[in-house]
Amino acid sequence: MRFADYPFLRYLPILIGGILLSKRIAFPDFGLVLTLLVAGLLIYGFILYKVSFTRKGLLLGGIGYGLLFLTGIFLVRLNEASQTAFQNSETIEGYLAEVTQYDVAKPNSFENLLQVKAVSTDGVWVKSDEKVLVYHQSQTPFLPGQIIWVKSEPESISAPSNPNEFNYKGFLARKGIFSRQFLSKNFVVLDSSISTKPQHVLSHLRFKIGKLLQDKIPDPDSEQIALALLLGQKQYLDPNIRDGYVQAGVMHILAVSGLHVGIIYALFLMLLKPLKLSKKWAKIYLLFVVLLIWVYAFLTGLSPSVVRAATMFSLLSLGQMRERKPSIFNILAFSAMLMIAQNPAVIFEVGFQLSYLAVGGIVLIQPLILNWWLPSNRFSEYLWQLTSVSLAAQLATFPLSIFYFHVFPTYFLLGNLFVIPIAFLIMQIGVPLMLLGWIPYLGDFLGWILSLLIWLQNFIIQLIQLIPGGKLDRLTIDFSSMILIWVILLIWASWAMSKRKNLVYFLFVLILIWSGVQLEKEISKPSEELLVYQSKDGFAIDYNLEGNLYSWNQGIKPENLSYLVDPSRIANEWDRFPNPMFMMFLDEDKKSIFPSPIRFDDSKMTFHFVSQKPKLIQVWEDGKWVETNLSDSVSLNESAIRIVF
Repeated sequence: MRFADYPFLRYLPILIGGILLSKRIAFPDFGLVLTLLVAGLLIYGFILYKVSFTRKGLLLGGIGYGLLFLTGIFLVRLNEASQTAFQNSETIEGYLAEVTQYDVAKPNSFENLLQVKAVSTDGVWVKSDEKVLVYHQSQTPFLPGQIIWVKSEPESISAPSNPNEFNYKGFLARKGIFSRQFLSKNFVVLDSSISTKPQHVLSHLRFKIGKLLQDKIPDPDSEQIALALLLGQKQYLDPNIRDGYVQAGVMHILAVSGLHVGIIYALFLMLLKPLKLSKKWAKIYLLFVVLLIWVYAFLTGLSPSVVRAATMFSLLSLGQMRERKPSIFNILAFSAMLMIAQNPAVIFEVGFQLSYLAVGGIVLIQPLILNWWLPSNRFSEYLWQLTSVSLAAQLATFPLSIFYFHVFPTYFLLGNLFVIPIAFLIMQIGVPLMLLGWIPYLGDFLGWILSLLIWLQNFIIQLIQLIPGGKLDRLTIDFSSMILIWVILLIWASWAMSKRKNLVYFLFVLILIWSGVQLEKEISKPSEELLVYQSKDGFAIDYNLEGNLYSWNQGIKPENLSYLVDPSRIANEWDRFPNPMFMMFLDEDKKSIFPSPIRFDDSKMTFHFVSQKPKLIQVWEDGKWVETNLSDSVSLNESAIRIVF
C-alpha cells in the first residue's frame, strides 16, 4: 500500500489547511484571491502543455498543491457573508423575507427561519440573501414559501460573555445565520400561496410524514423517538429520555446519521439478489437506491454525517455499476472535499468531525480488533463483529467527545450491543411506515409494531440507566493530547505494513513534544487567579488560590450556572463544589470579599485591589482573553474578567 494510491487523501489536508489559515489571517478580498487562482491555473496549464524539462512533474505537483491551498482560501471568501444591508445602513424601514420551514414550538413562542429577499434601507430597496432566526406568537402558523414583510430591523447575535461558554453565535454563523428577531405585531404576511419550490416541497413532505408518524404510533414516548430516529427531529425529545440515551452511549441512534443511511442502503441492496435482475436493470435499480438515499438525506435536513454517508454509498454504487471497488479512503476524502466545497465552515461542525472520525476508526482499527478472536459460530461472530465496530468507533471518537462534551458513557458497549439491532428493526419497519402509512389498517399495524419496538428499546435504555456509574463526567483533554491519541491509533493501524523502527522514533519524538507542551502548561498555570463571570442578571466570582477554589454568586440564577460558570471550571480542572466566599460590608456600597484580595463597590460596579496588585488583567472578547492595562481597579462590563495575582 502506498500513500500515492490515495490522491484525494493527499489533497484533503492541503484544502483544509487553506481554509484554516484564511480563518486565522486576513487575506485579500474575493476578487484578488480569484485573480491569483486563475493566474495559477494558467501557469499550470502553460507548463503542462508548453514546457518540457526533467523536473516538470515535481514543479507541477508543487503548483498543484499551491492551487489547492489557494482554493481553500477562495472557498472561504466565496462563502463568507459579506457586509449585510442591516450592517451597512443606519436607517432600515423593514425587509421582505420568505419562510423556509414549519414552526418549531418553544416554551413561550414559535421559532422559524426567514430567508431575506430585499431590505428597505434609506428609502432604497437592496437585494439580500441573509437568514434571520425569528420568534413569534402568532396564532396563525408560518408555512414554508410564505412571503412576509417585517417592519423593523433584526438584531445581531452576540458572542459569548464568558470563557468556554457555548458559542451560539458561532454555531449559527456556520449555518449562515447572523441575525435574529422577536416578531410581535410588526409583520404582515403578503403571500400565503403554497410554494412548489423543491426545498418547500420537501418541507411539506417532512411535515406530513411527521404527522403520519404521530397519528400511527400510539405511545407518546415511542412517537418522539420515532421522529428523532427516522426524521432527525430531536426537538420533541423529553430531556429524561435524551439523558438516558446519552448515558447508554447510544445518542447517535437518535441523530439521523450514516448508520441510518447504511441501514436503508442495506435494506434495498438485500433485495437485489432475490430479484435476479440483468446487468442493465441492476444498474437502474442501484440508481433508484442512490436517488432514494438522497431524498432521505434532504428529508432529514442534510446533516454532515448523512451527507457523508449518502455520498459514500453513491460512489460505492457507481463503482458497482462499473464493476469496480474504489478505495474507501479515497471515497471518504472525496466526500469530505465535496462537502467542504459546498460549505467550508462544515469542518468546524462537531457532527462532521465525529462522523469522519467514526468511519475512519471503523476502517482502520476494526479489522485489528476483529483479529483478536475467531468466533466458533455465526451468532458469536455477529456479536463480535458488532462489538469490534463499536470499540473501533469509540476509540477514534472519544478524545473529541471528551474535548467538546466532557462525558464518557461507561456502558457504551452494552448499549450498542442491544440497541443497534433493535434500531435496525425499527428502520425496517419505520421506512415502510413512512412510505405506506397512508394505507388503512396497514399503517396502523406498522405503527403498532414500531411503537412496540421503540418501547422495548426505551426499556433497555432504562435498565442500563439503573446500573451504577453509567457515565464519567467533567472529563477534560487538551488539543495536544487528542493529537497524541490519534497518532498512537494510526501507528497501531499501520504497524504491520510500515517500518516499525521509524514509527517508534516518530512516536518517541511526538511524546517528547507533548511532554514539553504539558510541562509548559503546568509552569504557566498561575497559583492565584480570579474570574468574574457575567450575565444579564448579575455576576459570579471564582477565586482559585493554590488549587483551592472559592466562589461567590451575586444574581446569577442557579439553573444558569451550568452553562455560564461550569464550563470554565471544567476546562480549568477546578472543583465542582467550591468553598463559599464571605462578604463584609464596609459601608452602604462597599464590600470586602474574603479570602480574595478585592473590594467591590456596588454604586460604581467596580472591583478594587486592596491587599495586593494584579500581575495581569484580561477581558473576554470574541472568544479569547484580551489583555488590558494594569490599574488599581477594574469595572464590570458585559464580558468576563480574568485577574492574575
